[in-house]
Parts: sequence; structure tokens; C-alpha cells
Amino acid sequence: MKRARATQLLTEMLDRLQAGSWPLDLVDEVYVFGSYARGALEPSDVDVVVEHRTDDRLTAEFVHALSYGRDPSAPMKRALKGRSRGIQLQLRQRKYLEKEGIALTLLWRAGEPVDAARERLAALTPDPSAGRAPRDHMIAAFDGLDRWIPLPVRADLAAMVDTGAVTINQLELTPCDPAHPLAQRALTRWTAISPLRRAAAAALAHAETHGCDMHAVHLHGEPLHSHHTAPSPVLGIGLGWKCHGRLTYLLEDVTEWIEVVRPTRAQPLHAVHITVTDRSALPGP
Repeated sequence: MKRARATQLLTEMLDRLQAGSWPLDLVDEVYVFGSYARGALEPSDVDVVVEHRTDDRLTAEFVHALSYGRDPSAPMKRALKGRSRGIQLQLRQRKYLEKEGIALTLLWRAGEPVDAARERLAALTPDPSAGRAPRDHMIAAFDGLDRWIPLPVRADLAAMVDTGAVTINQLELTPCDPAHPLAQRALTRWTAISPLRRAAAAALAHAETHGCDMHAVHLHGEPLHSHHTAPSPVLGIGLGWKCHGRLTYLLEDVTEWIEVVRPTRAQPLHAVHITVTDRSALPGP
């Protein structure tokens, strides 16, 4: 995108923060990093990290979203971005990013006049020599998909590949519905036009055509088979990294994991296929 468009997106975010309605009244700090912060004229997106508190309402929505396999961070992300695309949000990841040596530039801090944030934004001047920031923790399976794979996830998975705990391959899924009754019933969690349903259907159909036992599948946090006699899950399916904070632990209970990196209504459905090769090498709690 053009730099002017990226600046407009950040300006609109500041307008929302200035209004201060829930849940934005819980935000403490906003930082920018990556190619935009370095002055790139055409950043691929705007990398933003947001530090925020929580309250009873946000906690309740978080738990409710998890129980229905939805993105628990969606209320905060929607409030920050609106319907705009082009901003890549990292929530409550400042310490991790700083530990990784990634330079963060403060944009906004609670309690300050918003004009101070606008001055900081104006100070991020264009630099024709600044290209796209190099991506950390890259492996071949992430090529072309890295903008949709959160940095902490890339770091965890790349480390597991290095230790031999897992192998990872890239997939492009065919949009189609599975035939198995358990898989069809699982898809009723979403409306017919939901990008999550489209992604889930494609992943389930892929698993089905490759001989996976549908009784042993966990989809977006829930088992397809509800009986206590169901076999241990051999395949986990995730949609858009909603479980990325627990992925290293979830891999302990599966032999394979398919993650649709960006569920969409019409665009190609790219996924990474993770195979556990040495369970003893998985990172501990």
C-alpha cells in the first residue's frame, strides 16, 4: 500500500482512541514497528503492537469467543481497526518483541493528549531507501504467507523445526465441502457465507480425501466426535491462528495440525501442515 494510505489508517485509529469508548478505554500504549516505522514508501502493511488491560466484560467476551471457536481478540481488534484492512495488530506482545530486538516506536499512551500522538506520527517521515523490513524466524513453509503468521508463532514453529520436533509444509486447500456426516455437522457452527466455514470445509475435505478418521479430528478448538469413547485426536485444524497462544501445547495431543493461515470468502486458502516427528523434542510448559 502507499505510505499515505498507511498514515491515514493510523490517523483513523488515533481518532478512535481519542473517542475512548469501550474497549479502547482499556488501551495503555500503542507502538508501530516494521517497514512503515522505518520510513518505507510502500509498506506491505502497518505493524502495530497494542498494550491493554482487561475488565470483566472483556474477559467474559474472551471466554465466550473461545467456547465457540471464535477469535477472542476480535472485540479489541475491531475497535482499533474498524473495517479497515492493512493494519497487522499484535496484542500485548511488547515485551516479546523487545526481547527479539525489534525496535518499537511509541505512537500513543493513555493519559496523553492525542495531539502528542499525532506529532509522533508526523515525525515518522518517508525514507526512500527504506524497503520492507526483513522477516525474522522464516522457514521455507512460511514463504509468501509470513504476513499472516504472527511473529511469536513463526518463532515457536521455526524453533520446533530446528530441534526436529516437527516438519512443516505449505498447502493450498481446494474450497469444497466434506462428505462425512460428522464434518458436515461441525460446519453448522458458521453461516454459509462465513470465511471460517469456507476454511473449515476445505481443511476437513482435505483431511477426508487423505484418509483421516473424522472421529479423531479437533476443529477450531472442538472435537468432531462428542462421545467419551472417541479416539485421541490425530489431527487438529486451526483457522487463522486463533489458538496460536496454545499451539505448542496442542501439538502434544496430535500427530498432525493443519492451520488455515487466512480464512477468506473468496481468496485462495493457504495453510501450513505441521507433522509431529519427535514428541520428546516439543517445548515443555
